[in-house]
Amino acid sequence: MWVTSATVLTLAFLWLIGVLNDEKVTTLIAMAAVLVVISALSYSKYEAHVEKLKIVDDQAVNMRDYKPFQEGTKAVSLPEPAMLNIRSKLPRLDGSTALYPMYAAFVQAVYKQKDYPPYDYGGDSEVQVNGTEEAYDRLIKGEVDIIFAPGPSEDQEAQAKAAGVKLKLTPIGYEAFIFFVNSRNAVQGVTLEQIQGIYAGGLTNWKQVGGANEKIRPFQRRENSGSQTMLQKIMKDKQLMKPIEEDVSAGMGDIIKETANYRNYKNAIGFSFLFYATEMVHEQQIHLLKINGVEANRANISNGTYPLTAPFYAITAGSDNPKVQPFIDWILSPQGQYLIEKTGYTPLGS
Repeated sequence: MWVTSATVLTLAFLWLIGVLNDEKVTTLIAMAAVLVVISALSYSKYEAHVEKLKIVDDQAVNMRDYKPFQEGTKAVSLPEPAMLNIRSKLPRLDGSTALYPMYAAFVQAVYKQKDYPPYDYGGDSEVQVNGTEEAYDRLIKGEVDIIFAPGPSEDQEAQAKAAGVKLKLTPIGYEAFIFFVNSRNAVQGVTLEQIQGIYAGGLTNWKQVGGANEKIRPFQRRENSGSQTMLQKIMKDKQLMKPIEEDVSAGMGDIIKETANYRNYKNAIGFSFLFYATEMVHEQQIHLLKINGVEANRANISNGTYPLTAPFYAITAGSDNPKVQPFIDWILSPQGQYLIEKTGYTPLGS
């Protein structure tokens, strides 16, 4: 943009000293103005592209690896033809980063085969992954038909109410909410009450929970992200402390990176969901904490002994697409539940 602005100033100078006449100046300035507009539009698109790259980078895992119908995709497949086939009026989908591998598998089983770019906000792809916060925003605005995510935050519920939208949450499976520390931290487990104490700001030193005499650095996520909403819910009647800015991780992968960082090995604690932390991000420098003496694994999710198990949902907001309900019904069927389990989540009824 500065190039075209400089061009206008140069033309004005040449006119003043008599090198150019009025007609030539008018023509050239008009051309320069067109260049300014084109330059501004190009710069705007560039900024949007950079912002999208930031979002992709925040997620730490390239969702394109799970894109349906792609050769070598990590999305799991049914061993048999799907009982439902959707070839027109495809429901528009979005959701949390951690759940994209699951709903990509649904699409691969049921939707017509074509290209579904996962990072295509504002584009034509019916299947995207913009993260929990953006997915709720798009659902409330009517830009998508179904999102796959944890339950909404209080703020998201308020946004829906203000927009005159009623959120319908259909549980489709279960997942464990986990806490982790650096692999060199000797603490192997904490109680739920201790987690609440750490994140309320009452417990500030690892020696208070059986560890070394080191300050606890509790990382958090940004507001309205799925994992931050889950943290807020498990705090119950205890006030979640306000973190300092550098202790708030933008992406799901960032909170794992920060906890794994060698500089934070004595101090850090973070949180996520089991499948994302153990199957999508392969970080060896963290270990999961037992909660109330119970390890976070599929068996303990299924038998109900792990205390921080929560459902995840197919969420709608009054879509008039006639294919939405049959699709959700199919997800609840044995075939849909099979894909949930094979992806790495815990299906209903387990």
